[in-house]
Amino acid sequence: MLENVRERLHALQPRRIALDMPQAAVLMAIVERPAPTLLFTRRADHLKQHSGQVAFPGGKREPDDTDLLATALREAHEEIALPRDHVEVIGRLSDVISLHGMRVTPYVGLIPPDLPLRPDFEELDTIFEVPLSLFLEDCRSHTDVITVDGRPIYVPSYHAEGHIIWGLSAMMLVELLAEGFGCDISLDRFPVGGRLRYRPPRKLRTT
Repeated sequence: MLENVRERLHALQPRRIALDMPQAAVLMAIVERPAPTLLFTRRADHLKQHSGQVAFPGGKREPDDTDLLATALREAHEEIALPRDHVEVIGRLSDVISLHGMRVTPYVGLIPPDLPLRPDFEELDTIFEVPLSLFLEDCRSHTDVITVDGRPIYVPSYHAEGHIIWGLSAMMLVELLAEGFGCDISLDRFPVGGRLRYRPPRKLRTT
């Protein structure tokens, strides 16, 4: 299964956003278990922004980062003590814009199981893994319908390991499922079945 993901992501031409705005990058780490899992973090409750939210390891690009991949790997090392030489980067997904005007670039990597990872408790509460099968089978709890700049976006929400995976992380996850695994899933298409939850319309900050 993961060999097919390598090939599909290698052939992918991800969308680039050329807007001049702060840059960030995240690492979507697939753990190479017999039944592969995807690694997530939970932001610490004491943080002023995004407290308690589930996210992929990552953060804002620093001046010393040679590129955005370096940002993703540095942040993963700082946040969860993931050694850079234990990550096999297999692809880059499309840029997404956060509601706070940050351009975020996701990278997909494979990591071995049972590494001695540990959270930086200044930023995180915990690290956890979710079986990929939960997402491949699209076991969403509901769908958030968000109108962004007049266009509806259908963002799945998943309950896993006592956590809720939604928002920007779920949007990145949809592209990984569609492009990396060939799943019939899209942010632009009305989902078949499942509960819809309508959220207030939003306008992305681009300046």
